[in-house]
Amino acid sequence: MKFIPVLLLSAFLLGQTPWLTDINQAKKEAYQKHRLILLNFSGSDWCSPCIQLKRKIFESETFNLFADSSLILLNADFPRKKKNKPSPEQVVLNDALAEKYNPTGKFPYTLLLNDEGKVLKEWDGYPDISPSEFVLQVQEVPRAIY
Repeated sequence: MKFIPVLLLSAFLLGQTPWLTDINQAKKEAYQKHRLILLNFSGSDWCSPCIQLKRKIFESETFNLFADSSLILLNADFPRKKKNKPSPEQVVLNDALAEKYNPTGKFPYTLLLNDEGKVLKEWDGYPDISPSEFVLQVQEVPRAIY
């Protein structure tokens, strides 16, 4: 009986689309799979709206079911606590993403990109909407501009 909750948790975690951390890998996968890239700038250990966005939307079943078949997820995290700092190589990648897509340092800041890195839509701050509404906003981006 003790194994059932662990199996359920494992199944749930395996079902979540993984967040990439390299824009080049994200572009390559987006091109190969004919998907859009959802780029999220977060401060995982200090930004309350970032934490809310992750918990209420990005960790929801609705969002994950959609993302599994439609998106390549890319996260640029800027934690403040030393124990949460990414590797020096990842810091360089995150800084390059911020320089190109978020030069004013907004958090959270979420962008929908095509496979070439062109911005199609943006969410500045925490969108206080349901996961279903968020998915609809992504789906409303005209296919012609992909």
